[in-house]
Amino acid sequence: MKSREDVFIHDTADVSDHAVIGRGTKIWHQAQVMDGATLGEGCNLGKGVFVAPGVTIGNNVKVQNYVSIYKGVTIEDDVILGPHMTFTNDLYPRAFISDYTVYETLVRRGASVGANATIVCGVTLNEYCIVAAGAVIVASVPSYALATGNPGRVTGYVCKCGKRLEIERSARQGAGTEPVRCRHCDMVYELQSGIIPML
Repeated sequence: MKSREDVFIHDTADVSDHAVIGRGTKIWHQAQVMDGATLGEGCNLGKGVFVAPGVTIGNNVKVQNYVSIYKGVTIEDDVILGPHMTFTNDLYPRAFISDYTVYETLVRRGASVGANATIVCGVTLNEYCIVAAGAVIVASVPSYALATGNPGRVTGYVCKCGKRLEIERSARQGAGTEPVRCRHCDMVYELQSGIIPML
């Protein structure tokens, strides 16, 4: 293990001395964290993860094997990024053009991104949404929404606990005003333009 107080860095990982790494974070085999990257406390970076300069990652973020987090991506607390999911940061890529625009992507608190999903840059994945495995996201995903397919579309809503919410058709169409209760954890939500928890 490489020496850095209260942080585990595997011997095969390449972590810049100019990266900020929070307490309790673990960085595993062959991961690379570049100059100027900031990782919060209690994060876990799996095998082969790449974190570019200037990237900010919040607390308690789980980045599974072979995820690359490029410049322009910001990740808030309690996010999970599934194995081999992909971020982009250039909408008009050409190998022969060196002067390109970085389009920023924001992953909000508690969001989950499934394995092999692709997040096209310039979008926001809002709080506690779930992006299904293999989905291709080209537009922002609302809070607590489940986005599936290619191109990704909202096909349902999920609870903070991660389970799918059972919403009547009339409520989905905006006609219903009854609260929606999670059958697994009993948390209650109300439908608006999206869905928000009732406190």
